[in-house]
Parts: sequence; C-alpha cells; structure tokens
Amino acid sequence: MKNTAQPNGKNNGKKKELAPVKLVHVGKVKTKHPVVSLIEYDNGHFKEGTLKREEVLNFKPPAQHKLWLNVHGLQDADLIAEIGRIFKLHPLVLEDILNTSQRPKMDNYEGYLYIVMRYFSYDKTRKTLSSEQISLILGENFVLTFQEKPTGSFEPTRQLLRTEGLHIRTAKTDYLAYALLDALVDRYYFVLEDLSIDCEKLENQLLRKPTGSLLHSIHRLKRESMELRRSVWPLREVLNNLIRNDHGAFEATTILYLRDVYDHTVAFIESLESIRDMLAGMLDIYLSSISNRVNMELRALTVVAMLFMPATLIAGIFGMNFEYMPWLNHHNGFWWALALMAGVATVMGTIFWRRQWLSQR
Repeated sequence: MKNTAQPNGKNNGKKKELAPVKLVHVGKVKTKHPVVSLIEYDNGHFKEGTLKREEVLNFKPPAQHKLWLNVHGLQDADLIAEIGRIFKLHPLVLEDILNTSQRPKMDNYEGYLYIVMRYFSYDKTRKTLSSEQISLILGENFVLTFQEKPTGSFEPTRQLLRTEGLHIRTAKTDYLAYALLDALVDRYYFVLEDLSIDCEKLENQLLRKPTGSLLHSIHRLKRESMELRRSVWPLREVLNNLIRNDHGAFEATTILYLRDVYDHTVAFIESLESIRDMLAGMLDIYLSSISNRVNMELRALTVVAMLFMPATLIAGIFGMNFEYMPWLNHHNGFWWALALMAGVATVMGTIFWRRQWLSQR
C-alpha cells in the first residue's frame, strides 16, 4: 500500500473517493517520523525499547509475556497496516486509527476492543485548546496505543510498569488499559484547572472595567469549553459500555476501577458545566455593564442639557425685538440676566445632586 499523506499533513483526495482497502492518514502530521515503542512484561520480566521499521515488519508477539505497543505519529499508513496485519485488526479499525477526527467511542471486535479517546492540552499563553486522538486496542495479552504525537500522558503508567511487584505487572492487560484510560481522564483535570484560573482572572477584570477585548476573551473561552464538552460527553457512554462488560474483556476487579474513572468523568463534566455557566454569567455582566455605562452617559448629557435649558430660555426672551422690556435699558440689566441664569442653574444642580442624578453609582 502506498502512503499518500502529504508532508504538510493535508491530503489532496477525499477519503470517501478512495477504494475501501486504501488506507490514508487523515489529519495533520505532528511528528517528523513515527516512533514505535514496545514494553514486554509480566511479574518477573520487563523489557522496554523501540522498534525500527524493519523490526516491526518481522515482529511476532511473544506468547509467554504481555505486551504494550505504542505508536507516536500516524502519517505512515503502511506501518499502521503492518501492525494491523500482525495483530489481525479489522480494516475499519485501521481506518479509524488513521482518521484523527474521531469522537470517543468503543467498538467490540472478535478478540479485542477498540477504544477512541481524546487528549487535550491548553496553551496558557495563547489561551487556546488543542486535542489529539488516541486509539487504544485491548486484546487478550496485548494493548496497542496510537497517538498523533508524544504527549507524556502515559509516562506515569510506564513508571508503574518499570516497578516490579506492583499489581499492574501481575494483572492482565485489561488493568493496563484501565490505567491508560485513567491517566487520560486525570489529564482532563489539568486542562479544567487552567480554564478555571483564566475564567476567574477574566471575571475580576470584567468587574473592574469591561472592555471589548474582554468580550472577545469571553467568547473564546466559551468556544473552547464547548469544544471540550463536545469531545468528553461521549466518553460517559464509552465507560458505561466498558463497565457493563458485555464483551467480557475486563475482570470483575478491574471493573471496580473503571467505575472510579466513570465517576471522575461525570465530575469533570459537571465542573465543566459550572465553567460554562460562569462564562454565560460573565457575558451577562458585560452586557449589563455596557448598558449601565451608556445609561450613565446619557443621564449626564441629559443633566447638562437641562442645566442650560433655563439659560437658553432667558437668552431667547431677552433676544426678542421688543421696544419696552424690563432691564433692557438698565445699565446692570446684562449682569442681572446672567445672575438669573446662574441662579436657576444652581438651584437645578442642587436638586439633581440631592437626588443623586450626578452620581455615577
């Protein structure tokens, strides 16, 4: 099979126009070249290393040990196809692995489970959320993971496997699959914490002085939270299917741990809903603040206009072309007219001040 993925991560042809057996990477290329790592383990045995392309082509799964094979970089469709041949993966599974726009899901195939997860990272400087697809395949004595790029999310699990005597070394591979799922869900909370901190900072700035840039930030965080919710929400159904264990891939003891992952996922979604409500509330605060500021400016202009209205009236009266008018021929008439204007404005200003029309509160 020929890999038609372009160097810039884009494909010229659409997947639906290709033959069903043609495997094409759909998505951005996020690594220079794929890296295949392998861990073989059991209670008294541990071996870790990376496999070159030639070694992958000649690889045979060990019958006496459990293994975890991880791939960073999905642009080499031929390599993914070869791994699929070794572990007898369905062509639809290989297509889903290479199409990196999948939502979280779980498919049951003969002899293994295929699980899709999303990995999230939050850029604190740019205030943007990014995600990568992680595919996990659980077989009887093996676990396969496919990642778009190295994320470091599975490193704690590797550290556990390197420690002899732990339960993860003695348990079946279903416990390893649980540990990987748990590591991803735990990663969600780091993203949630960063979002919460930015929301609190944004709220404090909004209460001090609402500006147009803050409105842009509110909409951006709201968009990122919606994207996060849309990607995590299907995970509840995935974990529900795993807990029901209709496929029989998990031990009863491991299902107890999966329930804990499910609880963490539900708690994460509830916390995310709180952030979305906070953002909606901040949007209302911004609109209310802008409306209140406009009202205060209009009230100030109205007060100024009302203060000058009596003066305009008096000036208009004295500007009429009558021959006989009070103060018209008096040598102090001009000053008396000005004093009358100032007196009326002072009385009106005092009334406005006592009614707090001049206050900005």
